[in-house]
Amino acid sequence: MTFRLKFVTLVLGTLIIGGCGVDKAQFHEEEVDHAAMDHDMMENEHMSHDEVQALNNSTGENALIIPMMLKANQEENVTYTVRAQQGSTEIFDGIQTNTYGYNGSMLGPMLRLEKGETVKIKTINELEEDTTFHWHGLEVAGEADGGPHSVLAPGEEKILEFEVTQEAATLWFHPHPIGKTAEQVYYGLAGLIYIEDDNSKNLGLPSDYGKNDFPLIFQDRTFDDKKQLNYQAVMNSDGTIGDTLLINGTVNPKLAVKQEKVRLRLLNGSNARNYTFKLNSGDSFVQVATDGGFLNKPVMLNEVTLTPSERAEIIVDFSQINAKDLALTNEEGAILLPFEVLDGEGTTDEAQEKMNDFAVTAEEKALPVTKKIELFGMMEHVTINGKKFDPNRIDFTQQQGMTEVWEIYNKPDMMGGMIHPFHIHGTQFKILSRNGQEPPENEQGWKDSFAIAPDETVKIAVQFKHKGVYMFHCHILEHEENGMMGQVQVE
Repeated sequence: MTFRLKFVTLVLGTLIIGGCGVDKAQFHEEEVDHAAMDHDMMENEHMSHDEVQALNNSTGENALIIPMMLKANQEENVTYTVRAQQGSTEIFDGIQTNTYGYNGSMLGPMLRLEKGETVKIKTINELEEDTTFHWHGLEVAGEADGGPHSVLAPGEEKILEFEVTQEAATLWFHPHPIGKTAEQVYYGLAGLIYIEDDNSKNLGLPSDYGKNDFPLIFQDRTFDDKKQLNYQAVMNSDGTIGDTLLINGTVNPKLAVKQEKVRLRLLNGSNARNYTFKLNSGDSFVQVATDGGFLNKPVMLNEVTLTPSERAEIIVDFSQINAKDLALTNEEGAILLPFEVLDGEGTTDEAQEKMNDFAVTAEEKALPVTKKIELFGMMEHVTINGKKFDPNRIDFTQQQGMTEVWEIYNKPDMMGGMIHPFHIHGTQFKILSRNGQEPPENEQGWKDSFAIAPDETVKIAVQFKHKGVYMFHCHILEHEENGMMGQVQVE
């Protein structure tokens, strides 16, 4: 089964989250007038995303930048120091573009963590505005998660300490301040986290960072005639989409590889764009990991689709592909990343067939639904359970260590609706079903974000290891900022 994500009638259009534990009378008092909203949508000329702006092809003229691996700094009694900074970056030859970054002017370094270790991270805000440091996919206490309640003012710093308890995975970090998340990510605030464990070291997967193990952060942007980023000029309340692709902050990138098996860690770091990744030769590849860990076994695919914030690790065997002008493309055939296949062989060892022991238990399958979430709305009208985000309101409560089943439904509007990426902070969960059916093989692993199509119902098994308040929201960043976000308190 291949799960293709397509824009339906209007892309970027509808979300609401509804659920158990909400007082029904109160819910109806606060519910949005959907008929009036649909009328407003039809009157708004900026609403339509039927034809998403196409991406320019990569010319392949620039070598792909590989984010540096940050070295631990135990001299300050912390493992890592991460600074949110602003500066300028030479994205285009001879031109300095104003950008944000972590420990640099754009994007950030890779932080490598080991399962079982205790980590201290000092975060410092060197911007001229408030920010937060959200650890996307990391299972930490609510006060360390970096959601909108954990604001650092300019010049402030904070040390967070936690034990790494989850399995090997590719995670990331980005800001999460109310009203500024989309803009700060757009200007360049995003970094990587790799978790390693004994299992990941013994699977025989390519693991030489920057040599046969490459992170690929995909972000679409629009540059003005002076090659500057101007978020306010291009911001779309239904999801900001650009015509120029940056991979790891590189414009018109290419990647040189040997004739060997290569691991590509794909991250959709865009504000709103979905990507369906495929090889222009038609060759297949294998997916080995989801957002939060390895699949039980490699899954052979011809394409994989990621919505904003989703990750996938894939293995491409360049020793078996003889195509000329080989490239990674999207669903429209746009060239995202040309490959230069060099002479000389590298490793072509077979990976372990059994990679993990992930399972949905009989007990989990038998659990009743305790939280119902209905996604609905578009543009400024997005809501969760008929409500907009209120930082002073707790929408759900859940017990620490208790597994519950959440049911998420994407309610269409009169014009069809759209795909939404749904994310929960502070946990990795299991997808139990899509419309009552078992999820596709490449979703049968730990997830912290997933796509949900219009009129689709998805059930997930959710457990929180730590206490605190955590966000759940649409990861189209403009939808999140327009109120498509709720809070669960873990007690």
